[in-house]
Amino acid sequence: MQPLDVGEPTVVGPYRLLGRLGSGGMGRVYLGRSAGGRTVAVKVVHPHFALDEEFRARFRREVEAARRVGGAWTAPVLDADPEASVPWVAIGYAAGPSLSAAVADGGPLPEHTVRVLGAGLAEALSAVHALGLVHRDVKPSNVLLTVDGPLLIDFGIARATDGTASLTSTGVSIGSPGYMSPEQILGHGVTGAADVFSLGAVLAYAATGESPFPGDSSAALLYKVVHEPPRLDGLRGDLHDLVERCLAKEPGARPAPDEIARALAPDGAARLVTAGWLPGSLVEQVGRSAVQLLNLDATEPGPSGPVGFSSPSVGEPGTPTPTDATPGGGVSGM
Repeated sequence: MQPLDVGEPTVVGPYRLLGRLGSGGMGRVYLGRSAGGRTVAVKVVHPHFALDEEFRARFRREVEAARRVGGAWTAPVLDADPEASVPWVAIGYAAGPSLSAAVADGGPLPEHTVRVLGAGLAEALSAVHALGLVHRDVKPSNVLLTVDGPLLIDFGIARATDGTASLTSTGVSIGSPGYMSPEQILGHGVTGAADVFSLGAVLAYAATGESPFPGDSSAALLYKVVHEPPRLDGLRGDLHDLVERCLAKEPGARPAPDEIARALAPDGAARLVTAGWLPGSLVEQVGRSAVQLLNLDATEPGPSGPVGFSSPSVGEPGTPTPTDATPGGGVSGM
């Protein structure tokens, strides 16, 4: 987490901001605390998006869709103000690293952890799809590893399965190279099977430390996803076979989330989580993060007002693309 820069807000809605967690294509993410002491991740959109009425309408729909997703293994939407001068949404904060950070720091996860991870995420996707929604951006930085189980986060581009609106009209790409399904890349109709493809890529990354479609550029990654078989070195046995099925090029050849969950955890992910699912090093890291969170002192409340970021917004010429950031837990960039 980074300290707040001069010009950044210290208060958003009813939440005091403690620091900046990261940023993404749609806005910045702050660690906040309510008057009652609850810690949240507050996502504030880039100011230039707030001037776009089409974006505001879309943001409103996305918040309502995310509110409907409240089952296990997902981070809940707690509060939002799509009508604010700069729209924002508050999401439950969880102490724990993102999958991308955990693998970058400690290497591939043990097979047992990968199985529990896959079962929990599959159960989450099953609940999402039952609501008629598709997440559309399942990737390592959108998965948190907590003592209480994995969490699928960032429903900022979740879309109803019968929806036709496209986020590309505001310059926000839908999905992440290397984890997008072939049908997403080709602009075909997207169903819940697209999330299953992304889940397979996430599990391959968790088990091997590498994307199943490695490449040096977005163009190379997208080409490999559409045309080349996945690289699954390091995966063995039934886990290899299951991930390979998830990564089938044809959506109809992929297993349903319920089938994935049953294959990985016949008695449910919760039972395996209760028995302990993270390696000791990650349990220690989560514990340290929780202690640091308790020791954080909030800045003094100040006037909220319009949010003016001190650096250019994403997409302006010469601006480097920000990375999804979930250091020490929380939720990723929008």
